[in-house]
Amino acid sequence: MSTPDADMAAFGEAAPYLRKSEKERIEAQNKPFDAKTSVFVVHAKESYVKGKIESKDAGKVTVKTEGGETLTVKEDQIFSMNPPKYDKIEDMAMMTHLHEPAVLYNLKERYAAWMIYTYSGLFCVTVNPYKWLPVYNPEVVLAYRGKKRQEAPPHIFSISDNAYQFMLTDRENQSILITGESGAGKTVNTKRVIQYFATIAASGDKKKEEQSSGKMQGTLEDQIISANPLLEAFGNAKTVRNDNSSRFGKFIRIHFGATGKLASADIETYLLEKSRVTFQLKAERSYHIFYQIMSNKKPELIDMLLITTNPYDFHYVSQGEVTVPSIDDQEELMATDSAIDILGFTADEKTAIYKLTGAVMHYGNLKFKQKQREEQAEPDGTEVADKAAYLMGLNSAEFLKALCYPRVKVGNEYVTKGQNVTQVNNSVGALAKAVFEKMFLWMVVRINQQLDTKQPRQYFIGVLDIAGFEIFDFNSFEQLCINFTNEKLQQFFNHHMFVLEQEEYKKEGIEWEFIDFGMDLAACIELIEKKSSVKTLALLFANYGGADAVVSMIVISSYFVSCRYRVLNASAIPEGQFMDNKKASEKLLGSIDVDHTQYKFGHTKVFFKAGLLGLLEEMRDDKLAEIITRTQARCRGFLMRVEYKKMVERRESIFCIQYNVRSFMNVKHWPWMKLFFKIKPLLKSAESEKEMASMKEEFEKTKEELAKSEAKRKELEEKMVALVQEKNDLQLQVQALEAKIKELTERAEDEEEINAELTAKKRKLEDECSELKKDIDDLELTLAKVEKEKHATENKVKNLTEEMAALDETIAKLTKEKKALQEAHQQTLDDLQVEEDKVNTLTKAKTKLEQQVDDLEGSLEQEKKLRMDLERAKRKLEGDLKLAQDSIMDLENDKQQLDEKLKKKDFEISQIQSKIEDEQALGMQFQKKIKELQASLCSFPCLAQAQLRQEEGTGVRELEGEVDAEQKRSAEAVKGVRKYERRVKELTYQSEEDRKNVLRLQDLVDKLQMKVKSYKRQAEEAEELSNVNLSKFRKIQHELEEAEERADIAESQVNKLRVKSRDIHGKKIEEEE
Repeated sequence: MSTPDADMAAFGEAAPYLRKSEKERIEAQNKPFDAKTSVFVVHAKESYVKGKIESKDAGKVTVKTEGGETLTVKEDQIFSMNPPKYDKIEDMAMMTHLHEPAVLYNLKERYAAWMIYTYSGLFCVTVNPYKWLPVYNPEVVLAYRGKKRQEAPPHIFSISDNAYQFMLTDRENQSILITGESGAGKTVNTKRVIQYFATIAASGDKKKEEQSSGKMQGTLEDQIISANPLLEAFGNAKTVRNDNSSRFGKFIRIHFGATGKLASADIETYLLEKSRVTFQLKAERSYHIFYQIMSNKKPELIDMLLITTNPYDFHYVSQGEVTVPSIDDQEELMATDSAIDILGFTADEKTAIYKLTGAVMHYGNLKFKQKQREEQAEPDGTEVADKAAYLMGLNSAEFLKALCYPRVKVGNEYVTKGQNVTQVNNSVGALAKAVFEKMFLWMVVRINQQLDTKQPRQYFIGVLDIAGFEIFDFNSFEQLCINFTNEKLQQFFNHHMFVLEQEEYKKEGIEWEFIDFGMDLAACIELIEKKSSVKTLALLFANYGGADAVVSMIVISSYFVSCRYRVLNASAIPEGQFMDNKKASEKLLGSIDVDHTQYKFGHTKVFFKAGLLGLLEEMRDDKLAEIITRTQARCRGFLMRVEYKKMVERRESIFCIQYNVRSFMNVKHWPWMKLFFKIKPLLKSAESEKEMASMKEEFEKTKEELAKSEAKRKELEEKMVALVQEKNDLQLQVQALEAKIKELTERAEDEEEINAELTAKKRKLEDECSELKKDIDDLELTLAKVEKEKHATENKVKNLTEEMAALDETIAKLTKEKKALQEAHQQTLDDLQVEEDKVNTLTKAKTKLEQQVDDLEGSLEQEKKLRMDLERAKRKLEGDLKLAQDSIMDLENDKQQLDEKLKKKDFEISQIQSKIEDEQALGMQFQKKIKELQASLCSFPCLAQAQLRQEEGTGVRELEGEVDAEQKRSAEAVKGVRKYERRVKELTYQSEEDRKNVLRLQDLVDKLQMKVKSYKRQAEEAEELSNVNLSKFRKIQHELEEAEERADIAESQVNKLRVKSRDIHGKKIEEEE
């Protein structure tokens, strides 16, 4: 239905971009058109072109295009053209012929005239103009407010207003889905939808500026509009196809109160493309905020963030393009900065946002290098790290340490691990993406907090804007998720819309055919959604539901039928006779020459297939043209007859006037006529005075009546105003009461349902209560039994606790013993240090006493092992301290006896020394053999000494018996030590404290090994030192035997206690169960 040009004046300068003028529409209707020969034909380059059919032959059609080209194609490659009156039609569902070339041609013609919005049935199609058009001005918003869809040209404002009106009238939440490929204009239309709601539903309540906190806040509608520039700065970027592509999805809920005024808003975001922070293709760039900051519109940001104005100085933001011709980064920075202020961010929060953004830029410049001969990375300079750490509020050294040597949790402990250069760079990239994402999500949370005004909410309108479908040269997992979401949304769209159509047909009793629509995408979606044998891949899409049911599209389009087409055959429906509407429609359509398979009757409607409605419209237009022509002919005949009658009357009037003039000329000189002319004026003057007097009386009466009527009129007007005001007030009260009645009725129904549910739940709970009472009685009996067993168990635990206390006292005593033994070992170390000082002066006698030095090395090695075993045993000994002290006294007695034996051996050694000098030559021959036997001599020092003495000479044979005895004792001691080591290892796993002490002792052992190596250079007094060490070895051997006995006793006691503790713990668990 066309709107006159006068009505389009309300749209201002936007009118030419919304609807063609009346003149254009009339010119289009008068264009010559042949419906039989005008067609669209398939073309190799242009897809479809206009043409005229010249001939048809054997399934082939020859068409001459508008460009003068002649094409011969199959019949299924030509499509009928719509009449010119459908050119640039606003709703393509109204076209006579609905097919692909007709739709594309209409969109192309409207786009060429900069009419970017077109309806397609229930939907609005938008074509991105890639230029600014004045179709979003404030006067356009006001022009669409409260207008029905058919009353105004297609526009996103019309869709928004319809959703708003439906929300108020139906009292239901509404959603607007804005979908399309990347670059289709989704983000701009989302902003326009928000702009429309913020304008028509503005609450008008201003927020006070909080100067004390440094906030500059705007109204709620200003904040809702300002949320978009801020999110676009941090979430939009240039891609191959779109200079301002949204790299995240958002669902904006705009909440309204009961009266339709803005109440609050909130935003949900999805699928932020984090990988763009660290990587871009050549024809793309990173998020706008980085380039806005470097535009130098606010130089203080450059100084605060320690950056430059050259994007190529920062690797993360310069891998693709750095400028976009269609975007002014300086103006966008000011818009972003202003949006932050309007949204109520504090000065500290604003500074933190900029600093974190700058830190992400510096992350890309961090450099690391490989350490020489190691697979470990280290920083290659700290200047960049210092800047990034400063902006993040971190310590630079700790920051670099965390990157190169991160702490990893293994079990219940944290372990420091090393990383190579590649691993560190990956960590830096992951850190940059995580910081940017968390900052973005935090901003969304802060925006939602600011938009939440705590005002009462009644309904909301949701606006969905997701990242568009796009295919890059290099596609990340995030792009796969974006494309997958778009396909799922398209499937939901098909399913939602066509199921409604099916329900309409089912309600009307219409049989229809299905066309599979969407199976091409369903297979791909099902492939991704179905469970995978690879658990990691299955988890990636775990949040998506299963595959939807197959969606079908119905070929038939529905329209309402009225008496509009009765003009086609008025005689089919008799006048003055009642007839059912359905029968009348069947009779009317049956009498018209159309294909009767192209329509079907429902219970209340007639459904036409695509194209039939246009044919009926053409037939109606032809019939109307015929009727109008006949009407015009009759009207013209009537008008001519009226004109002819007037001409006849004029002629008769002329004849009458001529007769009267001739008669007057004959009598004007007659004397009596002259007297008549003189007397007649005198008669009129006398009568005029009487008439004047009567007229004055009538005037006075009329004046009085007028005054009375005027007073009465004013009184009635005042009464009418009061009554109108009272009527309006009553109407408002009635409306309010009706709304309350409806609301109370709904509440009553809900409460009745809730009451019924609660009654059912009450009965169910009563049944459960009775069952629970029985269970409680049984449990009380069981609880009494458990209480008795609990008391018995507590007594056992008390006894065990006392035993454990006694063991703790024993352990304390052993700790004192440990300190005493440590002092003894320290004394031994001091003696070794003294001997080490003497070694430097004894290098001349090295070759003579090689054998004694080797013996000393073996004994020291044995002492080291024994000392390690003793240190381990000290922490586990749980024997009695008095027994240990007695054993020490026995050891002192043994020491005195050993001193006497040592004196005897000194005398024997002095005798042997002279023999050794005689047999020195023979000893040199045995040097090679001595070196080969050194490995075995280390573990068996006494045995090696006996063998060496035997090889050197017969003088040593006198000590052979004593050496054999020492060898046996050493072998027995070694066996005992091994046995004790096995037991100590078992105990080591049972205590964490033991493990730490072992590590400390290991360090001490390493130091002793270094010292032992230096003893090889000893020359003099080696034999004496060997004997001293031998006596110490015997002393320690006795101590080890006694310690082994005490350890066995303690071990058996601990095992008994553990068994008891486990039994008690098991009984407790059984009782609890």
